[in-house]
Amino acid sequence: MDAQTAAARLLDAAAELFYGRGIQAVGMDDIRAASGVSLKRLYQIFPSKESLVDAYLRQRDIRWRRSLESYADAQMTPRDRILAVFDWLHDWFGEADFRGCGFINSFGELGAVSPAVAEIARTHKDAFRRYLGGLVAAAGGEPWLADQVTLLAEGAMTTAAIYGSPEPAHRAKDAARTLLDAAGLA
Repeated sequence: MDAQTAAARLLDAAAELFYGRGIQAVGMDDIRAASGVSLKRLYQIFPSKESLVDAYLRQRDIRWRRSLESYADAQMTPRDRILAVFDWLHDWFGEADFRGCGFINSFGELGAVSPAVAEIARTHKDAFRRYLGGLVAAAGGEPWLADQVTLLAEGAMTTAAIYGSPEPAHRAKDAARTLLDAAGLA
């Protein structure tokens, strides 16, 4: 197996196990067993668990944002793009394996002891906030409105994970619609 295939299998296994069980609960041998990649090869590609966690979070960030942006950007109007974020969140929250935001989860587990994990989580959240800020600006809204829409989305993520329901996305969408209406964004 070439290095690229092995790395992809390792990252897929890490994504499933870290997200499903938590980073600290998963050992490198668990990753080896789930991926079918030898332990020697695993450590050649990812010399430490920290390097694997880093790669997992960076890949998750790219995939998550691409999926969200593809969905929202397909809408016709700037306002529809903002509200579509909450529809996308609802779909995500309804997935059988939804376990909350992987970045909030990783920060909660390791943010206090791993500056790298804390930085990756911050970078992801900043990118999400900037994306929403761009959508709000395109609709004619002010930065304060983008911050409020971001807080609604973030709150929906946490609430959906705690209660195991996708409905917080709809409630957050209703609140976002109210904010957009109050700001005069048609």
